Amino acid sequence: MLEQARIRTALFQQRLKAAGIDIAVLSDESSIAYLAGFWGYLSVEFGRPSFLIVRPDEAPVVLTPLMESEMVSAMTWVEDIRTWEDAGANRWEAVLGNILGEKPGRLAVERGTLPALVRNWFDNAYPDIALQDVSPLLGAMRMVKSPEEILVMRQAGEIAGAMMAAAEAALGEGVAEYEA
Repeated sequence: MLEQARIRTALFQQRLKAAGIDIAVLSDESSIAYLAGFWGYLSVEFGRPSFLIVRPDEAPVVLTPLMESEMVSAMTWVEDIRTWEDAGANRWEAVLGNILGEKPGRLAVERGTLPALVRNWFDNAYPDIALQDVSPLLGAMRMVKSPEEILVMRQAGEIAGAMMAAAEAALGEGVAEYEA
């Protein structure tokens, strides 16, 4: 599946270029998994965001907490993995700012899923830049499934069906629902 993620990222980069977007900063776990092939352990709900930074003509960059970087490295095809720390000069805000630079050009995010913590940082760090919404580009890609994705969906359906059959078999008169 990592090769599929690499292919999807290349297609996403082509779409970014065609849309005139200079940098896409993805923070949604499902989008990062779709393109980079990994998911985090503790995420933005715990104040620990991970990012996938994608430029049309450069290799993508992963920004993740230092304590998760070994796991991320083992799960993704992306080679440029940068880390941030909970305190000091290497907090995520500083590292992300260094990656993006002073004048990043046309920035795009997934507006509907952008965490408030990250949105507030963008508003303060780049007050003169209107964030574009990259969700339609990525959403259009995700609607069309590859044969590999269909296979995974079928396998997930089989597992779900087996779980439902087991739950049904465990039900009976006088059996508490939680026992099923």
